[in-house]
Amino acid sequence: MRPVDVVLLRRGGVAVGLAVLAYALAAGLPAYWVFLAMSAVISGVLLQSLGVVAGQAGMVSLCQMAFAAIGAWTTAQLNVWGVPGGLYVWLPLAGLAAVPFGLLIGLPALRLRGVHLAIITLGFAATVDIVMAAGSFPGVSQGIVVGRPAGLGSERQYFLFCCGVFALVAVALAVVRRTRLGASWRALRESERATAAAGTSVPGAKLSAFAVSAFIAGLSGALLAGQLAMVVSRNFDPGQSLVAYAVAIMAGAHHAEGALIGGALGVLVAELLRRFGVPQQWANVVFAVGAVQAMTQGSGISDGLRALLRRRRRIPAAPAPAAPPAVTSPPDTSGPDALRISGVSVRYGQVVAVDDVALTVPAGGVHGLVGPNGAGKSSLVDAISGFVPAGGGTVEVRGVQVAGLSVHRRARAGLRRTFQQDRVPVGLTVREYLRFASRRPLDDAELAEGLAGLVAVAPGDPIAALDVGTRRLLEVAGTLLARPAVAVLDEPAAGLGHAESERLGAWLAQVPARYGAAVLLIEHDLDLVRAACTGVTVLDFGEVIAEGPPAEVFAEPRVLRAYLGEEPEEATHES
Repeated sequence: MRPVDVVLLRRGGVAVGLAVLAYALAAGLPAYWVFLAMSAVISGVLLQSLGVVAGQAGMVSLCQMAFAAIGAWTTAQLNVWGVPGGLYVWLPLAGLAAVPFGLLIGLPALRLRGVHLAIITLGFAATVDIVMAAGSFPGVSQGIVVGRPAGLGSERQYFLFCCGVFALVAVALAVVRRTRLGASWRALRESERATAAAGTSVPGAKLSAFAVSAFIAGLSGALLAGQLAMVVSRNFDPGQSLVAYAVAIMAGAHHAEGALIGGALGVLVAELLRRFGVPQQWANVVFAVGAVQAMTQGSGISDGLRALLRRRRRIPAAPAPAAPPAVTSPPDTSGPDALRISGVSVRYGQVVAVDDVALTVPAGGVHGLVGPNGAGKSSLVDAISGFVPAGGGTVEVRGVQVAGLSVHRRARAGLRRTFQQDRVPVGLTVREYLRFASRRPLDDAELAEGLAGLVAVAPGDPIAALDVGTRRLLEVAGTLLARPAVAVLDEPAAGLGHAESERLGAWLAQVPARYGAAVLLIEHDLDLVRAACTGVTVLDFGEVIAEGPPAEVFAEPRVLRAYLGEEPEEATHES
């Protein structure tokens, strides 16, 4: 049986088991406990919304109760209007009603993050609360309760309905998680720069996360309206958004089981405090402590449970690095240059980091860019890829001007890059990351071929379990599997041993023939540059001081002085 079939069979068994458990709870629990279980499931739906925006995309949102209030208000209004279909129809409409507000509150997230975004979202929650309190929910003043359609009349039936909605949301999010959109959320959490460099629109990823989160929160509000029959503004107190955020972090609501655990904990802790006569405010303290603990450890309850299950399974040893396929054809050097820049400058105030630099990477070539620390290499790469504005000049990819494009559009035009720092999203598997980075569906055979000779990992390996050096090489593989016109590799050998660096140099020399991509290699390891590159450009104080074949360039006196800190022998004898 294939591994995929085993996974599907296991998940199907879990789904059946949960369905049987839900039915048993509905049939066997007293009415009061059914009501509490219903509250836990509805809270779980709300926490799944936080699992998207906070757990996966890594953004702070303290306004989920406001989205829920909008969903509940919409449900109450549809009930007053007598829109046919009942909650079966009102529920998705309530979720859709919250989406525009999710997009609206997502706009500040395009430029703000952290505590600033938290203030904006909490302010939105307070505003919605004021508006809702000023004008009562539809039907409240007339005493019109939210009715339930046929099949949902009893508490036990409605509990099963809530369980079904939770399950549908969980399945939908699991499907999205396997798509490029889901991968973009998790990449966004790790690094916005790397997400853009992979050809993904960062604003689009952020807005989509807020929109989906608002839709799910709106569903939870509609479910609450159906549970309580009549809702008021105090059911959606802004302070509860803070509590929900803490519970989501503590439980790990980006996983369905974490959202369900969080919903159950919220109900059980409140019930225990009530029974022991302890003020309900102490529940907030419990959840705050749990959230701090989760942030300290870097994982929530669901992450810990999944890690425990992985440890109990037998994990196969990583395969040895396979030899790369033999290259039987020379690289294609026809057509325009892969990358041509001219007149590019970068200034930071009065400091000139890059001064009128010109550089060409021919099609089918591996070109090196070297220079001492502070020479301007990183600033030049940032200017080429669009992260910093270039003061004039041109940047052409395969003869097409890209200087006016955003980062992700340059990446889609064929200009891809890696980073000095590790920016590979740890929430993905190797397979998910390489498909995300390459922007195309790859089967395991293509993945294995792309990794051959470079890094020894299996497609199903979680990136979180890999060391930093392996993740950096994985980033190189993902960049090249996108088949760009030119790949700008920023110090890919950092942290590698001598033998690994030698193997990388031989591998990079074959890149144009294997992937059809030219390479601009930024590297301090001159042995690696000599092994991989046919040409090299040397920067010093933001200016090009030498360019040509590596053997000739590294012998020039000016390069020896600037880069190697050596004086040529003639100068030494004269002195």
